[in-house]
Amino acid sequence: MNTFHRIARPLAWATVALLSPLVSPGTREVSAQQANSPPYPSLGTVEVKDQRLRSLIPEGQSLAILATGFEWSEGPVWWREKGALLFSDIPRNTVFMWTEDGGIQTFLKPSGYTGSAAFTGQEPGSNGLVFSPDGDLILCQHGDRRVARLQEDGTFETLAAEYQGKRLNSPNDAVFKSDGSLYFTDPPYGLPGNVDDPAKELDYQGVYRLSPDGELTLLTKEMSRPNGIGFSPDEKTLYVANSDPDRAIWMAFPVKEDGTIGEGKVLADVTELVGKEPGLPDGMAVSQDGTIFATGPGGVLVFSPDGTHLGTLKTGEATANCTFGGEDGSTLFVTADMHLCRIPTKTRGLTAGK
Repeated sequence: MNTFHRIARPLAWATVALLSPLVSPGTREVSAQQANSPPYPSLGTVEVKDQRLRSLIPEGQSLAILATGFEWSEGPVWWREKGALLFSDIPRNTVFMWTEDGGIQTFLKPSGYTGSAAFTGQEPGSNGLVFSPDGDLILCQHGDRRVARLQEDGTFETLAAEYQGKRLNSPNDAVFKSDGSLYFTDPPYGLPGNVDDPAKELDYQGVYRLSPDGELTLLTKEMSRPNGIGFSPDEKTLYVANSDPDRAIWMAFPVKEDGTIGEGKVLADVTELVGKEPGLPDGMAVSQDGTIFATGPGGVLVFSPDGTHLGTLKTGEATANCTFGGEDGSTLFVTADMHLCRIPTKTRGLTAGK
């Protein structure tokens, strides 16, 4: 059993201990010029499949590139207190921070692998980021194979690292329920050998619930590559993306009173698009009206609560994740391969940071 302590404090200290000038350890050069020189260059197009999309995305809007040159940008989360966006660059083992005035800065390094030995895989860093109800930054850490809390001194407190005595694979994405329980996915992408890595201890890829008192429960092991995760506005449905090219789907699970889940159903299936468009089902963000903004083949696919595909924010890149933020929570931020982007919407996110 893991200890899930609750510490009621803001995250303001993190900038003092951890914020540093921009570094570029990878092969691409990170560019913050765009962040200081609006109007920003645009990326892709908006593909309308159902006119209901026009009630969500303003006419004439497109994705704007805020910064570029990342190795693989992921896990964005809005930090409302600072008016900032945090996001992971997994290969660089770094969390970056973007602000309108300051552009890009390194916020945290290392972010996902803290060992002293060289990491032999390609994805050592943090992936999904989320703020707890108390304002703590929680990270899904690939290299350390755990879910952890960033502490005041810049170190990490482990929240979940094993299940029934076996190490987790590589926690990927997470979402909090209003009762303080944390739901997260655990595919093998952070393991150097992926699903065939000799250090893999679990023979499945799980979706888990971590209760506020630290009890870790396996919700399902039936998904081959569980990835992005989110709740419906009433928290009666849990959405989970499956980033398997042979079964590229999003599942919808009913949530029971005790926080576990019932038998799921396929919300949407885009397996036929795999290989025709870049990307797979990955991260997601749910708006207050129940619309699901889900990254997948082609960019950000927009689904109604019943799974109708309303349209796609086409990026032309493999697109990892998205989140709502901005002053009123209506801006959709998108991590698309090397780019950090945003687009205004006519809706608001369920959560827009702490």
